Amino acid sequence: MTLVVGYAAAKGDAAPLHLAATLARSAGRDLRVVVVVPAPWPTPVARGSDREFETWARDQGERSVAATTELLAEICPDVTASVAAVPGKSEAATLIEEATRVGAEMIVVGSGTDGAWGTVVVSSTADRLLHSSHVPVAVAPRGFRAAPDATLGRATCAFRGDDASSDVLARTAAICHEVGAALRVVTFGVRGKTMYPPEVHGEDEILASYVEHTAALQAAAVAALGDGPDVPDDVETAVATGRSWAEALEGVPWERSDVLVVGSSAASLMKRLFLGSTATKIIRASPVPVVVVP
Repeated sequence: MTLVVGYAAAKGDAAPLHLAATLARSAGRDLRVVVVVPAPWPTPVARGSDREFETWARDQGERSVAATTELLAEICPDVTASVAAVPGKSEAATLIEEATRVGAEMIVVGSGTDGAWGTVVVSSTADRLLHSSHVPVAVAPRGFRAAPDATLGRATCAFRGDDASSDVLARTAAICHEVGAALRVVTFGVRGKTMYPPEVHGEDEILASYVEHTAALQAAAVAALGDGPDVPDDVETAVATGRSWAEALEGVPWERSDVLVVGSSAASLMKRLFLGSTATKIIRASPVPVVVVP
């Protein structure tokens, strides 16, 4: 199987290559790195400017492929990888089409450039993918780097406590088993008006009740996984709250070998990603790479 990676050499951030190499190395997968170049507009008769544009796009693609191939040799010489320049009007649509064509099981992209270093910044391409991809999408934080032999150490499942997140937990457990990673189940909550009305008194008591109730839901979901071969031997659980999503995510420790797994909205009726507002906020606050699954 293959992981499709969207990479823009012009941005100069090799984060998606580092993340993709880590995931591929962990699961024994190949990489298909796609450099999307502008596609010419279809015209009945190609004019001189059209031919010049095609030549420019082709040259840009060739240079990007050469530079990316050289970079992959430095980052992950142990991972089988191919690089191709693919014309397209939309980077997200082109990546989805390429993933379908090669039967990829995941699309990996980097963050946008308008956010802090080390955070997940949802670019326009990532946003489109996170609302339309039929396969999981992994997003690397800005500037993410991994050691040449890095593998996935732990996957944290963002658990809501409903049936949909139980399905996400099962998929996360299977991933952990496949790559030999630890599994952690965490429910994130924002204290205050998001958790309960501000006029309600006894905040500490209500928070304690919320934590107790959520912990029980987590325990039931973990128990429902059973003790089959796809379930890690030791599953860690936690409830993390804060006055903001960023503070809530800071409530649990993170390692460089971690990823956060988030499920798409339960409201989506199609076999594709469609993020709700809460999932989007968690992704934007994540200090580690995020994998979003349908």
